[in-house]
Amino acid sequence: MATSYVSLVFCLCVYTFSVDILNGQGVPYTEKYYTQTVDHFNYLSYGNKTFQQRYLIQDKWWKRGVGPIFFYTGNEGAITDFWEATGFVTDIAPQFEALVVFAEHRFYGKSLPFGDDSFKSPEIGLLTMEQAMADYAVFLTDLKKQLNATNCRVISFGGSYGGMLTAYMRFKYPNIIDGGIAASAPIYMLDPSHPRDFFFPIVSNDFDQAMPGCQDNVKKAFSQLNNMAAQGQSGLSDISRMFNLCKPLADNMAFKHLLGWVRNAFTFMAMLDYPYKASFEAQLPANPVKAGCLTISSASDVVTGLAAAAGIFYNGTAGTLKCYDIDAEFIECADPTGCGTGNDAKAWDYQACTEIKLPAGSNNVTDMFPVLPFTTDMRNQYCLKTWGVMPRDEWSSVQFFGQNIKSASNLVFSNGNLDPWNGAGVTKDVSDTVRAVWVQGGAHHLDLRHWNQADPIGVKAREFEKSNIRQWINAP
Repeated sequence: MATSYVSLVFCLCVYTFSVDILNGQGVPYTEKYYTQTVDHFNYLSYGNKTFQQRYLIQDKWWKRGVGPIFFYTGNEGAITDFWEATGFVTDIAPQFEALVVFAEHRFYGKSLPFGDDSFKSPEIGLLTMEQAMADYAVFLTDLKKQLNATNCRVISFGGSYGGMLTAYMRFKYPNIIDGGIAASAPIYMLDPSHPRDFFFPIVSNDFDQAMPGCQDNVKKAFSQLNNMAAQGQSGLSDISRMFNLCKPLADNMAFKHLLGWVRNAFTFMAMLDYPYKASFEAQLPANPVKAGCLTISSASDVVTGLAAAAGIFYNGTAGTLKCYDIDAEFIECADPTGCGTGNDAKAWDYQACTEIKLPAGSNNVTDMFPVLPFTTDMRNQYCLKTWGVMPRDEWSSVQFFGQNIKSASNLVFSNGNLDPWNGAGVTKDVSDTVRAVWVQGGAHHLDLRHWNQADPIGVKAREFEKSNIRQWINAP
């Protein structure tokens, strides 16, 4: 399926290839690369060294030189995944005659400043939010010049960490970003004074709301697992069989890893609790939280049910795995909510060890999960051992405003009531120009996804978002 594209050669753009790609939602894009500066802030470190930053662009709806630019602030993964998961932007682009641009975050996807050496020291040190935001600011400035679009308004969109970046771009570069939709953006998390125990209680509540008694069943299952593990090798063998593990549990450390693997599955089912089948992060059925609860309640015993429920996330709707390799499927890191796997997980782990302090672990008191703590001291020790760095959390609060965001403007923060990240999100209006909206029945940045006939009534938040976008575009 062909799309039109401006016939310009960017002075700083490497035209690696121009391929119209049709994703699963039927919205094509052109994949291109921009020659980006490696270090924006230190002239001596890498001089004028550059790397190729990937971006996706679609101009089929754009009123050239007049319509706004809808810009997605890429986050911790391949930008193609976020294009597919952020259909709201392309859904509304025709109404606004907008140019759509999605930029990939440095050190993720194909935007690796040092290729295979990107995750080594000292190169990994250039993975910061400041550098990523400078990438976006430089890229947008040059793009607008090359497209003769210097008078076009730029509206930023982002979900989760990308939503944080959208907010911070408006904070730091209001001369470039005219307004932003920050969905499921837990920016208060970067304030050291903000409670860190919000996440797993919300996950637990999601399961309890989906089916009364579900949280109790999960707690019972974990309790029985602990009793089985206390029996020694015979108990570990039984657990390995019940969970269909590729490699039997050898010791209590392996058992602890299994507990984290299970918790990770339930975490993602809560985050991605969409009312329809979805393939973002995993191949999940509609309403995966309810599906997990039903799986546990209908099993012969709660442990067997817990194992099957975890399989909803890891084995997806296809069910092709013959056994579970928990060491490959779950990597322990500086983010108790999960880093994922592969190079993207390495990058996020480093960010979780530097500027982004994630939630604390689970405690089995305020949540349904086993006692798997992750204290500040544990994080410091892990980060020093893994990356040779010690987090400086006070700096993040200074650099990114903490909870003192009254000086900001032209932002809408959206949060789903089912999303575990809402505990650190902006859920109340801060001012007349920094607004908050709830997405009732919504999980993690549901409002940024494509329209779906199964959407909950809470997606009316999109109308509020569109209204604000119009105001920002039409402002004098």
